[in-house]
Amino acid sequence: MALLKNILFVALILAGLAAMGASLVPSKSGRRVAVVASPDGEFKETVTKVDEAFATAWARDGIQPALPADALTVARRLSLGLTGTIPSLEEIRKLEELPEGDRLDWWISHLLHDRRYADFVAERFARAFVGTENGPFIFFRRRKFVLWLAAEIARNRPYDQIVRDLITTEGLWTDKPATNFITVTIEPDNKEKQNQPDPVRLAGRVTRAFLGIRLDCAQCHDHPFADWKQGDFEGFAAFFGQTRVGFRGVHDGSGEFKVQDRKTREYRVVEPRVARAADLLPVDGPLRRRLATWVTHQGNPWFAKATVNRVWAILCGQPLVTPIDNLEAFESPPEALAILADDFARNGHDLARLIRIIASTRAFRHESISRLDSSQKAEKTWASFPLTRLRPEQVAGSVIQAASISTIDAESHLVTRLMRFGEQNDFVKRYGDSGDDEFDGRGGTIPQRLVMMNGKLVQEKTMGGPFNTTTRVEWLAGNDESALEALFLATLTRRPDTEERDHFTRSLADRTVGRGHGIQDIFWALVNSTEFSWNH
Repeated sequence: MALLKNILFVALILAGLAAMGASLVPSKSGRRVAVVASPDGEFKETVTKVDEAFATAWARDGIQPALPADALTVARRLSLGLTGTIPSLEEIRKLEELPEGDRLDWWISHLLHDRRYADFVAERFARAFVGTENGPFIFFRRRKFVLWLAAEIARNRPYDQIVRDLITTEGLWTDKPATNFITVTIEPDNKEKQNQPDPVRLAGRVTRAFLGIRLDCAQCHDHPFADWKQGDFEGFAAFFGQTRVGFRGVHDGSGEFKVQDRKTREYRVVEPRVARAADLLPVDGPLRRRLATWVTHQGNPWFAKATVNRVWAILCGQPLVTPIDNLEAFESPPEALAILADDFARNGHDLARLIRIIASTRAFRHESISRLDSSQKAEKTWASFPLTRLRPEQVAGSVIQAASISTIDAESHLVTRLMRFGEQNDFVKRYGDSGDDEFDGRGGTIPQRLVMMNGKLVQEKTMGGPFNTTTRVEWLAGNDESALEALFLATLTRRPDTEERDHFTRSLADRTVGRGHGIQDIFWALVNSTEFSWNH
């Protein structure tokens, strides 16, 4: 019996090594990867309209667009934008099994059906919806909120329905996670508000996150730059004036919404109203339900555009219109914004469809550096893909994934997923979180570079270990050239160019330090390269 157990153990080890080795070399046989069906006619028409709108703008301004990027570069962008990490070496090999013309369509479908997509995008949305802080502990459960939002995104529930739930749901925040959108505004230490939701903060969240307008700038006075009056904001906030929290959780109560005059200090009653498109507002019903209908209405001039702008920013690292929560600040937004918003509204506010369309445009698939025009000029007009610094969790996720030949996803062992969760959180704490304002374009810092160069995560992932990429490449790569290719694909999602190949091959050939140490040094150098920490 003991002999049989030993034989089985050895067999399992050999099978595992064979599976690892299969990822180090191009796949030439085995089960064919499924190819997705072609998009419908309306889908292609929208992509064409967006491409033509950008092309017209480039021609008008005399800008030469960048050349198309290669498939692996675009796949890396998609993976970072939708899952917060780079593709694994295993995924790259699967992708390269397909005919070149089918690879990106398959890759988009692959990611949209991966739970990592829902989890990552839910967290990105949650930063705008409820912020990054833990909030009032008694009344708020951020983790439960994000998990609920991820589940809704995973089943591709229409986005307008999700937003209506956020505004209108009743119940306990532990049982009805959507109500955390309301309860996060409670200030337990504010005796004057008596542990009740804040209509002013809710109005600000709704207008910025769902409509892309800074109506809350008119909270204390008329808006200094836009045509919004103080009364417009107060009327909007009044829709939350009857929102209460009690033993049965969030519910609609009764009463009037009052605001205190800053000069006389007297209170006055404010009636709920919207300043624009008032014909879209239902006459009857609970106040929050009426507001939710107006916010998500197909005819609302801001809802679809704000959503498109945010999804574009998540995918590309920069919004079409900056700042992301102030669409009115841009006098002449790109025509593509209106085209995409119209398609989004007409097709049931389908997030997955919107992502597919954006990812299919020329603007998304261009190289990041224009060889024909100034980079700054081309990037500003989306004639080239913008160079953007990776977010802290993207850096952490990419380091962790680069150190594993196999894909770390929902199918991975529980221990692997728990380790990834802990390692990523620890890294982000040390590296620094970008907070609520995640598209402010802040540059990197010296402490962040030191965390990458000397930090615990990179050191552990670089060192030899039975499950690390460096060890597997050392054991399983047939020669130095294939080892170098595997290291570049695992970290930078590309193959080395001639100069890099010559340089690093000579480094690996130097046996004075040992092949294993040479592989570790190359992995460390690639992870610490500028290219690794930027989306391009």
